[in-house]
Order: sequence, then C-alpha cells, then structure tokens
Amino acid sequence: MTETPWWHPHRHADRRPLLLARNRIQAALRQWFADQDFLETDPACLQTSPGNEAHLHAFATDLLGHDGVAHRMYLHTSPEFTMKKILAAGEPRIFAFAHVWRNREAGTRHSAEFTMLEWYRAGEPYDRLIEDAHAMLAIATRACGADHLQYRGMTCDPFAPVERISVAAAFRQYAEIDLLASCHADGSTDREALAAECARVGFAISEDDGWSDIVSKVLVDRVEPHLGHGRITALDRYPTAEAALARPCADDPREAERFELYACGVELANAFGELTDPAEQRRRFEAEMDEKERIYGERYPLDEEFLQALELMPDASGIALGFDRLVMLATGAPHIDDILWSPIARPRTRP
Repeated sequence: MTETPWWHPHRHADRRPLLLARNRIQAALRQWFADQDFLETDPACLQTSPGNEAHLHAFATDLLGHDGVAHRMYLHTSPEFTMKKILAAGEPRIFAFAHVWRNREAGTRHSAEFTMLEWYRAGEPYDRLIEDAHAMLAIATRACGADHLQYRGMTCDPFAPVERISVAAAFRQYAEIDLLASCHADGSTDREALAAECARVGFAISEDDGWSDIVSKVLVDRVEPHLGHGRITALDRYPTAEAALARPCADDPREAERFELYACGVELANAFGELTDPAEQRRRFEAEMDEKERIYGERYPLDEEFLQALELMPDASGIALGFDRLVMLATGAPHIDDILWSPIARPRTRP
C-alpha cells in the first residue's frame, strides 16, 4: 500500500499539531538567544569543503562560471567552518538554525536534509555549553506543555541535574574496558591494546576494525544504551583521536574538550572547546581524510580559508544540536518525518 504523501490534506491535519509545536520551540529558543545577547547568522550552504570527518558523507555538485568551467562544490554537513570564520571576524556570540545535508543517513532519527542549531561563545569554557543545552531542552519541553522528554517508551526529565561522565569512565563502568590505556599523549592510539581489552571482556570485533571502529562499536553496543534515561547525560572528555576539532584537556592530552548530549537514549548534541591551532587542525584533517580514503575510497578538500581564519579566531566553545531530534523528543513523535514541514522525497524502489 502506498503511503499517503505529507502534502495530502488529511495527512497534514494529523501532522499539523506537531509542526506548530516545532514553530513554538524555535520561537522560544530564538528568544532565549536574544536574551543572552547572541547574534543570529545565516551561513551559506554551498561550500568548497563539506567538512573533514572520516565518516561524514556529503552531497556534491558543480558550480559553473561564465566560461562554463565546472568547480566542485559541496552542501555543508555543518555550518561550523563558516561560523568560525564569523568568530574570526569579531562576533563574540553567534547562533544559526542551519539546514545541513548528510549522505548515507536514513531512518527514524535521520534525514538526509535536517536542521542543525549551532551556537558559539568566544572566550567562554565549553562547560558553559552544557548549561546552555540543559536550558534549551527545558525550554522545548515547556513550549509543548509537557513535563518530560520521551522517545519510544523512554523518558527523560529535562529539569533534573545533568549527569556528566567521561568516555573513559563510561567504558570502565559499562564495558569494563580501559580505553585510555590505548591512547598516547601525542594523540596516537594503539589498536592492539584496545583489541586486547575487548578480548579480555569477550567483546567481539573484526580483524579489519581500526582503533576508531572498535571505539564506535563499544560505544554503540555497551555505552549508549545507558545514556539519557531519567535525566540528561553529557558524555564528556572524548579521546583526542575522536575529537578532530577540539583542543586537548589541560590535565590530560589523551582526552579532549568534547562532549555529546543524550536524552532518552538519543544523541542530541556534539560540543567542543574549539581547536584554534591551524597547523594541528590541518594535521588532524589530513589524518581524517586518509582514514576516509582507506575506508570509503574518497576524500574531501580542505577549506584553506577556514585554516587561515583559525589564526584570527579567539578561544571559543561551540555546539551543534539536532533541532529536529529535539522536537521529536519534546513532542513524543516517533519518526523524524513527523516533525519536518516537508520531508524529503524517498527514492522509489523499482519493481
């Protein structure tokens, strides 16, 4: 049976209360940013580089000049590069509701095109972003007239204190694995040491899994199912090798100023104490693209203007929050398409 399209009046009538809730949440968050003296920005979507993380997949297109010569461009996977250029230009507090595109992503919580709420604070510690995000989840919940977030039978109290746990502590607690034993101060990692830890606890991995692959598998299988239940969880201090855009922690260079926010078992946000060393950032990007080429057989160019802008960018903290996922949890919607004004068309399977 063919599903009723989103633009059919009866289907729209069913979805309309959720879409109006989306609008109320967005308006309330914009007011919060205004009260906090943030400036709203509007980053361009077409970029020379879509981002340089190994497992992010972009949409490519050609920009034609008057001479008809094609120049490869990309739809950004995040407004991050552009917003950091705005920080370099001198704006201290900025935010954006930005449409972004990521290929190879589909499912109940994924859409190839979605809205990312991203904001930055110049001269402020990344811990402050946990407070920001906590406030926003509470605002979204109130805007829906609710007292909790929910997703597929799981609930979370956005008004309760945030649980904060490091990645290393979470690995010890939930997987009984010493993650930092496989990390070195220079940012390099020991795949065999981590594989030995997995073997010790009976966690199966593949022979061709790299260190990062193993970390991801343990996170998904043993750690993430425990996060964001009853209250919000900030999974903090990622290994530096898993934080390409974050600066190392002052007390342990094996870890970086990065946290991810979870509610109802759903990842909502990703935050950094921003790296501003252009040489180190270039080194990390090239390592990420080497890994992407190894796994997927492709690589993306570096945004040279972004690397130049880092020389002028102040110390800052930044965070990207999946706005559509936040709306899902605040309204209790089971599928991301339920809260998108115009869900993207799905490719039809040929008979």
